[in-house]
Order: sequence, then C-alpha cells, then structure tokens
Amino acid sequence: MNPTLWRRLLAEFAGTALLVAAVVGSGIMATTLSPNDVGLRLLENSIATALALGALILTFGPVSGAHFNPVVSAADWFLGRRAGTGLPARDLGGYVVAQVLGAIGGAILANLMFRLPAAELSTRQRTGGDLWLGEVVATAGLLLLVFALTRSGRAAIAPAAVGAYIGAAYWFTSSTSFANPAVTIGRAFTDTFAGIAPASVPGFVLAQLVGLAVGVGLLLALYPSVRDVAVAQNGDERMSDLGRNRTA
Repeated sequence: MNPTLWRRLLAEFAGTALLVAAVVGSGIMATTLSPNDVGLRLLENSIATALALGALILTFGPVSGAHFNPVVSAADWFLGRRAGTGLPARDLGGYVVAQVLGAIGGAILANLMFRLPAAELSTRQRTGGDLWLGEVVATAGLLLLVFALTRSGRAAIAPAAVGAYIGAAYWFTSSTSFANPAVTIGRAFTDTFAGIAPASVPGFVLAQLVGLAVGVGLLLALYPSVRDVAVAQNGDERMSDLGRNRTA
C-alpha cells in the first residue's frame, strides 16, 4: 500500500484535528462535570485523550503512519534518511503544515461543539523552567517509545503503548505533556481548560525541539539500528536456548 501524498496529508490533518478536538473537548466537558475538582478534571481529560489517541493511531496509521506531531515526523525523516525507510524530505514540510492546520481546526471544532466562540485565544499562561523541563521529558520519552517499538519489531502495539504513555505523562510531567508543537499551537485557539496562551507557545515548542534531540540521541544509543537490535535479540534467544538445554 503506497498512498498518494494528498491522502497521507489528509490523514495527518484529520487525525491531528480529531486528537486536538478530543483534548480540548474532554477538557471542556470535564470542567462542566467537575467544576470544583481540578484533579478529577485532569483525570477525565487524560483518560479521554489516551483512549482517543490509541483509536486514531489505529485509524490513520495505515495511511500516513499516524504521526500527528511535527517532532515525530522530523525524527522519522532523520532516522530513516540514510536507509530511505523514513519520511521523505520532500514530504516533511507538507506533514508539518497539515498537522498544524489540523490542530487549529480541531480546537475550533471542539469550541463549536460546546457552543463557544469558534476561535478564542487562550489566556492560560504556562511558562517557567519546570514546565519546559516537563516538555523535554515528555517529548523525549514519546519519541524513544515510538521508535524503540519500530526498531524492535513491536510496532503493532504502538496504539496502546503510545496512548498509555501520554495518559501517564499527563500526571508525571509538570507541563501535563503537550509533547507536540502542532497540538501546542492548536491549543492556543481555545480559552478553556486545555488552552495555552500564545505567549507561552514558543517556550513549549522550543522545549519540545530539545526533547526531539534528546529522544533521538537516546534512541541511537539504545537502538543503533534495526539490524543491531535483531542481532541482539537473536543472541538473547541463543542464550535462553543454551540455558534450557543445560537444565534439561
């Protein structure tokens, strides 16, 4: 299956839009249902996001790879550029544009579903070294997970694993794990629970780019190539067989 570029861009646009709609929409619903309990709101928001992300990866993955995230697309291009197995350089810009436009569209869609102004810039300030560090950790961990699964031949479990990671990272990172420049930009267009003030966006995006570098560096240290991972796994299997033979 080799979808044409426009189909892949459509998948990235629609998938990112629905992801942001899930993030923003569940935040609005959580605020409505739990107006006096911020912790419960975050729980409701994180569960909805994690489940939606897994479902969207299953839906759009066969078409575009279900990146929904410029740092994932950039890492895919960088890691596969020599072997020619990653995202082609000529398509990278299109993916990023589709993701950003999709994220903005998703925020607008969520606003409209809840009878709010279609686009209203957020006033929710999110800034500070602690939050930026949280974004570095969230982004690096996401990239390491995604490409470790790919390089070790376990990509089939990515929908569940990625959804679980993002759901958990809502809670263990100070920034509540945006981990995505496109989603960060999109969330600036809603003045709701999930929003981020436009002035806070550059700091988050810069931290996510640092997370991109850290995540790729860790991946190359731990999983230098698909071939090396396969050799290591075969070696482990031979050692296991040897151990079983000795105890037989």
